[in-house]
Amino acid sequence: MLPMELTDEVLKSMEVGMAFRDYNGRISSMDFHRAASYLVTASDDESIRLYDVQNGMCLKTINSKKYGVDLVCFTDHPTTVIYSSKNGWDESLRHLSLNDNKYLRYFKGHHDRVVSLSLCPRKEFFVSGSLDRTVLLWDQRTEKSQGLLRVQGRPAVSYDDQGMVFAIAYGGCIRMFDARKYEKGPFDIFSVGGDMSDANVLKFSNDSRLMLLTTSDGFIHVVDSFRGTLISTYNVKPVSSHATLEASFSPDGMFIVSGSGDGSVCAFSVRSGKVACWGSTDSEPPLIKWAPGSLIELEILNVKGRVWIQKTRK
Repeated sequence: MLPMELTDEVLKSMEVGMAFRDYNGRISSMDFHRAASYLVTASDDESIRLYDVQNGMCLKTINSKKYGVDLVCFTDHPTTVIYSSKNGWDESLRHLSLNDNKYLRYFKGHHDRVVSLSLCPRKEFFVSGSLDRTVLLWDQRTEKSQGLLRVQGRPAVSYDDQGMVFAIAYGGCIRMFDARKYEKGPFDIFSVGGDMSDANVLKFSNDSRLMLLTTSDGFIHVVDSFRGTLISTYNVKPVSSHATLEASFSPDGMFIVSGSGDGSVCAFSVRSGKVACWGSTDSEPPLIKWAPGSLIELEILNVKGRVWIQKTRK
């Protein structure tokens, strides 16, 4: 069977293929495992859920009543995650085994809500950005942070696909760091066209050639990660100060799907602009993730505590 090529027409043909409605609150975060067919979600109902996406099954639900849960990311292992709390009194990050619901390690250092979290794809490192205006660098094997960078705004952070570079966005610019020499400061700084609103989400494409940055004013900026050239900027409805504008590259890096402040989902071609838009009666911006390596499974999105899987029509 030949792999499907993603085109404008294929993207427009996508429709809801499966829905999970087993939530009692808004979904705040989700992540696909890079290798296994697993999805993990975090919800305002203080739960973490593990899904087998290929078979359409919820494998496990774990409650985090004491700490709450906000952001969640897989480690290399498909049944361990790192997540941030959402209780307002303990901003530690936690390394959790989903198999036996045991904490493997606590990472303490932030003093306000963690708003951005990115794990290194090649090593046991990760980086976190907080409203306390710090970015901390961590090694999963030790509780103390390995480095601290101070920022002048809400930070969005991301590792590239090789784990050699990480980027921090705030204040209208993306700052590029060599992961081995981060203490020397950024080796390059890219402007995103004068957009000074809060950075929300920063991501590299799978081949690390492009970056996308979303901001609270509803902008999605696409930047050449080598030259720093601003390739394109798309605009959706702005989001409120407590919300996050989520967006995701397709596996081939040629398309972007994005939420919007009016609850809709928009798709853009990096080459030619807007391709499609799916409306919603919800006013919360949906979360968007594209399954790694899959051109058929477009995205998982959150609408009032539901998870949807969109697929191409047969």
